[in-house]
Amino acid sequence: MKQIVVLSGKGGTGKTTLTASLAVLSNNLVVVDCDVDAPDLHLLLKPEVLKTKDFYGPKLANIDKEKCVRCGLCIENCRFDAIDDDFNIDQFLCEGCAVCGLVCPVSAISYTKKKAGEIYISQTKYGPMVHALLFPGEENSGKLVTMTRLFASMVAQDHKKPLILIDGSPGIGCPVISSVTNTDYGLVVTEPTESGIHDLERLLELIKHFSVKPFVVVNKYDINIENTERIEEYCKKNDIPVLGRISFDPVVTEAMVEGLPVVEYSPESSVSKEIKNIWESLTKLI
Repeated sequence: MKQIVVLSGKGGTGKTTLTASLAVLSNNLVVVDCDVDAPDLHLLLKPEVLKTKDFYGPKLANIDKEKCVRCGLCIENCRFDAIDDDFNIDQFLCEGCAVCGLVCPVSAISYTKKKAGEIYISQTKYGPMVHALLFPGEENSGKLVTMTRLFASMVAQDHKKPLILIDGSPGIGCPVISSVTNTDYGLVVTEPTESGIHDLERLLELIKHFSVKPFVVVNKYDINIENTERIEEYCKKNDIPVLGRISFDPVVTEAMVEGLPVVEYSPESSVSKEIKNIWESLTKLI
């Protein structure tokens, strides 16, 4: 089973748009949305949710006022100032580190789980999909990404799918690291801008660190041909395949407004043909 993660240096680069179209072009993969903080792949693929799994974040502390002897050790040792002078715990400040329970001499502190998100196992007309949502303000996005990928692997095995296509989070932070780890290929979508080039170099360093084979796609290449050539020259020097260029075309926005992948909305457009060529190049290389 091969795993491809699609990445970008920032939001709006075209990562999810490309992922949705690749999912349409293949009829034999599991698609995964690992952008758990702001998932949007479902807006294009319109999955039917079959199963929902609860995700729990850090445990939250609670003080039993009847047992508490008000010694103050919990207040003194809480590094997050989550306990006030009346021994009430602010659930928004508590990080679940459990230090307060360790120092409490009378075992007056207990811990409860808090639901922090959900994982969805779904079906689309293009095949199985696994996606997740981290509730606003909650943490452990990296852990949720890891669990989402675990469920995706199980779905791929159950459906005998040889490929998992992952829509990763933008940037290089914790959820991106969890999206990249133990994948086979990293497909970086970049733009021909100064910030796009900088983001590309950072992502390629991250991919290299995890021994993942990199590929690059230049989106909106025709807004700055000179920078596109810089990107391609950089990739050539570092032996990184550039799978193709995608031109700037309003048809992409039109497809998004209609809630459809662009290769389905306008299969004969230049953008759709370019994406089809990228998919063909990708399948040959993997």
